[in-house]
Amino acid sequence: LADPVRPTVPAAIQECRTAGIRVVMITGDYPVTAQNIAKQIGLNGEHALITGPELEAMSDEELARKISTVSVFARVVPEQKLRIVQALKANGEIVAMTGDGVNDAPALKSAHIGIAMGGRGTDVARESASLVLLDDDFSSIVAAVKLGRRIFDNIRKAVSYIFAIHIPIVGLSMLPAFFKDWPLILMPVHVVFLELIIDPACSIIFEAEAAEPDTMQRPPRDPKERLFSLKSVGLSLLQGASVLGFLLAVFFFFQTEMHDPDTTRAMVFTTLIIANVLLILTNRSQTRSLWVMLREPNAAVWWVVGGAMLMLTAVLYTPFFRGLFHFSRLALSDVGICLGMGVGSIVWFEIVKAMRRKSLR
Repeated sequence: LADPVRPTVPAAIQECRTAGIRVVMITGDYPVTAQNIAKQIGLNGEHALITGPELEAMSDEELARKISTVSVFARVVPEQKLRIVQALKANGEIVAMTGDGVNDAPALKSAHIGIAMGGRGTDVARESASLVLLDDDFSSIVAAVKLGRRIFDNIRKAVSYIFAIHIPIVGLSMLPAFFKDWPLILMPVHVVFLELIIDPACSIIFEAEAAEPDTMQRPPRDPKERLFSLKSVGLSLLQGASVLGFLLAVFFFFQTEMHDPDTTRAMVFTTLIIANVLLILTNRSQTRSLWVMLREPNAAVWWVVGGAMLMLTAVLYTPFFRGLFHFSRLALSDVGICLGMGVGSIVWFEIVKAMRRKSLR
């Protein structure tokens, strides 16, 4: 008789190991059986294990000391699972516990994350758990961890972009209030146009972004770690300040040379839209270059970017919209200048990402 290991488990165990997640097997089987299973799944427990009777004889201090090096527990009764969970928690571990029986309920409840089996689990176990595993497959837990890390990363990317893009918007809106001889650069219609790009970028593009290649090669983050660190906020503010600096350079040059507020406004706004699109593209990854990310599939990127460019073209070259936005018609050479200034505003961040990649090697 045999209860074979699922084929997906060894790979899932290895993925946990590279992700800094320690797997502990607790079973009621005999030690020889437990060691054989540990060998099959690649768990470091072929030679070191603790049995239920040995566990019963240990003090809490001794168990807390040994549990950091032992990953296999055999001949364990369900009631002892609670003690194992408590020992792991006492060592400062974040504990996820799986179980399916009525006797597993206390351990499931005590763990930070109780995971009940949905197929063969009892109602009591499911009600005591935080999550229910519908397919009873260990690899699904690992997939959920990867998905959680991806979601966390994407939220950070979206927030980073939001901080960055609003710096130039606020700057261009506020500066004319302090300098009375400056023409009004951003009007309400311009801000509405910008929001038509910003909102889809946050709700569609970053949400649909695939996981980073190193998602499951990083150690778990500290539960107390903030969503946005001071360093991340600083980088976002620098991105925004860089864009604002290039926009002001465009403003001063054309305001001085052209003395035409509509032309200046059109140049500044076009540069801002291009910089906005480039901020979206560069913030898709905090380590990989913009050029690499252009080859990464994300259909939402091209819908949003394509829509933004079509709307910008309509605004610049359709008389009705040009009048609504208070723009003058721009020559293609002017648009080329805007493109160059937009690219220049994000080049430094690409250099920062290149330095990050080098430090991670």
